[in-house]
Amino acid sequence: MPDYGNMHGWHGDEFVERPDFDLPAYMGATTFAKLPLVTDIEQVADLAPDAVIVGAPLDDGTTYRPGARFGPRAIRTGNNNYGSFYSLQLGVDLFEVLDVIDAGDANIEPVWLERGYAMIYRKVRDLAGTGAVPIVLGGDHGITWPAASAVAEVNHPARIGMVHFDAHADTGEVTGPIANHGAPMRKLLESGAIAGPNFVQVGLRGYWPDGETLAWMKEKGFRSHFITEIEEDGAEAVVDRAIDEALDGADAVYLSVDIDVLDPAHAPGTGTAEPGGMSTRELLRAVRRIAGAVELAGMDVVEVSPPFDHADLTSMAANRVVMEALSALAVKKRSGTGVRRTVGQAVRDERTPGKT
Repeated sequence: MPDYGNMHGWHGDEFVERPDFDLPAYMGATTFAKLPLVTDIEQVADLAPDAVIVGAPLDDGTTYRPGARFGPRAIRTGNNNYGSFYSLQLGVDLFEVLDVIDAGDANIEPVWLERGYAMIYRKVRDLAGTGAVPIVLGGDHGITWPAASAVAEVNHPARIGMVHFDAHADTGEVTGPIANHGAPMRKLLESGAIAGPNFVQVGLRGYWPDGETLAWMKEKGFRSHFITEIEEDGAEAVVDRAIDEALDGADAVYLSVDIDVLDPAHAPGTGTAEPGGMSTRELLRAVRRIAGAVELAGMDVVEVSPPFDHADLTSMAANRVVMEALSALAVKKRSGTGVRRTVGQAVRDERTPGKT
């Protein structure tokens, strides 16, 4: 048998296999940043990561342009780094400090909205129950209802607040289906998972909600920062207010980022684009500062719709939103501040043999 490898020098010792993590981002694993894929909840509990990535590929609650079901995969692969993830913004080698895994996606079937919400709730609840901070990749914004409900339940009796970046308030009243992507914040309030004064919204603009809904939000204690406030006072000042409000009465914070808070020039790939939004730089700085200032109980990034994206602008922006939050957590951990959550007694009992 001929040995063409020897003929051409392809057997040389200088040609060595490199770990997938050290190879270019366009090849190999499609997990977030090529992190280990661990889908078994007991293995996740044994590994005890600081944070865990989980996908929620559901857009059956979308009321305008669909496609956010493809968001989790696009966000996972929306980076060009490999081998090292050193944050120039915060001066930390992210994955050298912070233990993060990818737990895959919630077990979702299309065209079955109720089941999709149930599967997201169960997956996030199980992961949060290990003490890791769940970071959920959407999906339309309806996924925040089950995801944040799970986080609030696991952390009970701690009080969870919400910092919510969005062009829209998502407090619509649902009269037809179980819910949609315009109603998660109302659903969370109505269930008691998050109290009205613990909702802090940033970036609202456009032509919805109407005056009646805004009045209801005010009555319930929502704290809403419109884009006009950012225009007049600057993003820095508004984010400072949001941090102060998020820490007022809440023990920990769930951060929800609808990518349409960005101007469509920065993020065209979204279902309900609204001109006149924040810049990517403003949002990344805001996420970095919030994740570093609050006790982060959970997070999601939603409404990335790859079919409407151009040159991966939107998926890359969403990827960096996650990276900035993780980098801020890494700085916390490096300083000696704990990142993992202490879950509620009910969850501890469930994970203890013999407990009922």
